[in-house]
Amino acid sequence: MKIDREMVEKIAALSNLEFEDREIEDFTEQFTRIVGFVEQLAEVDTSGVRGDDIHGREDNALFDDCVRDWLERDEALANAPEDDGEFFLVPKVIREE
Repeated sequence: MKIDREMVEKIAALSNLEFEDREIEDFTEQFTRIVGFVEQLAEVDTSGVRGDDIHGREDNALFDDCVRDWLERDEALANAPEDDGEFFLVPKVIREE
């Protein structure tokens, strides 16, 4: 499947992203390669593989549900790119129309 410029522009619009013309060209090529790789994976015979197979794991990855100490606010905010001293600050992602 070939990804064209129109599809990349649609994906960008749905994702609320803006790209320069050169970036759209780059993404068109990259998306086409990604889809091609996924199409190759679809050709692999997986008829003998159970959907819940986890190779290399002998134990379950679940942990006991138990009460643990939590981080104090200052510790939690210490590595935040932006905060107001009480909460993490994140960019607005909902577009109002």
